[in-house]
Amino acid sequence: MSNLNYTNDWYGMSDNAILKELAGFIKQLRLKKNYKQNELAEKAGIHRVTLSEFENGERSISLLTFIELLRALNELELLETFKVQTTISPLQMAKLEGKKRQRASGTRKKPVNKKLLPLSKKKK
Repeated sequence: MSNLNYTNDWYGMSDNAILKELAGFIKQLRLKKNYKQNELAEKAGIHRVTLSEFENGERSISLLTFIELLRALNELELLETFKVQTTISPLQMAKLEGKKRQRASGTRKKPVNKKLLPLSKKKK
């Protein structure tokens, strides 16, 4: 198993080397959570041999299978890195602020004058 505590030169690695790092990462998580290969494979809905060959760098897996493994390991939050963050430039923000509804303007109706009724006199 490779040491995942160092920073990899991902650009300098071959595709197969990156797959081996991902496999080592899954294996490390599995061992940390004390799962046997057959337990994790069953939980992820894959065959144990598939998991074993992947962890040993003998087989590549699909992205869906990788996600199933992360789900089975309760590690889906690792995918936050890939979430698209939408940012708005200050210019776009100013345009949006300008489009917000302003207070309605126009002539207001004058209030209707109601005749005031005399107050009833208190009885003595």
